Amino acid sequence: MFNHNESLEQARERNINDALLEDIGTGDWTAMLVPESGLVHATLIVRQEAVLCGSAWFEGCFKKLDHSAIIAWKYAEGDLMKADTTVCEITAKPRALLSAERPAINFLQTLSWTASITRQHVKAIEGASPNSHGCAVLDTRKTIPGLRQAQKYAVTVGGGKNQRLALWHGILIKENHIAAAGGISAAMKAAQALNSGVDIQVEVENMAELQEALSAGAKSILIDNFSLDQMREAVAFTKGAALLEASGGVSLDQLKAIAATGVDRISIGKLTKDVIAVDFSLRVQ
Repeated sequence: MFNHNESLEQARERNINDALLEDIGTGDWTAMLVPESGLVHATLIVRQEAVLCGSAWFEGCFKKLDHSAIIAWKYAEGDLMKADTTVCEITAKPRALLSAERPAINFLQTLSWTASITRQHVKAIEGASPNSHGCAVLDTRKTIPGLRQAQKYAVTVGGGKNQRLALWHGILIKENHIAAAGGISAAMKAAQALNSGVDIQVEVENMAELQEALSAGAKSILIDNFSLDQMREAVAFTKGAALLEASGGVSLDQLKAIAATGVDRISIGKLTKDVIAVDFSLRVQ
């Protein structure tokens, strides 16, 4: 069962199939009220300002049911859409268009929200970091089941970067791993012995643990729930020997001050777990 690592393209195809299957099942009775042949034209409107994301998922839903469907986009992926403007126009067979409508919009409203909130966070720290390479906004694994790759993709569309995609993508030694292994040094030694070829990151909760992690050879350290003063102390002590990532209930109004401490990255769970749907409306003409 667990014998391969899914690519974004594979995940998108699975997402589209799953969404259509759960909605249509054995058949869309209501769509049978309209002719099967011929073509209809529809317009998608966005009701609020938002970053467009998920156009491939949206388009895939229609083309899965009508290979000849045509979607003419007025915005490109990653564009900032203005409220009450046309996002795209769709020409497709009547039943296919009506059956694909809700699954397609569900993807667009979810992924556009993640891209939009990510861009808001990225802009909040522009120019705030003393690092020459700046400070990156990262997501977490707190994602909607089945939509991990899609939401991680949306974060990048919004200008953020991805923490590890999944358990197979990196080693993150957290407090439970440390306790079970017998300490940070023991956990780091075991991780290095795996020769996995993936990045190793260790989570620390105080300066003593930070020092132990550095002594154990950590090159990426998650400083969890540090105060601003503690973050500055950690940056000064580390002196660039390891990437420092701040985490732990980070809010938008705290973001600029955290970036100004000099940490390299800030991970924020709300980018993918606190989803508010962007308001879209599709009308057949």
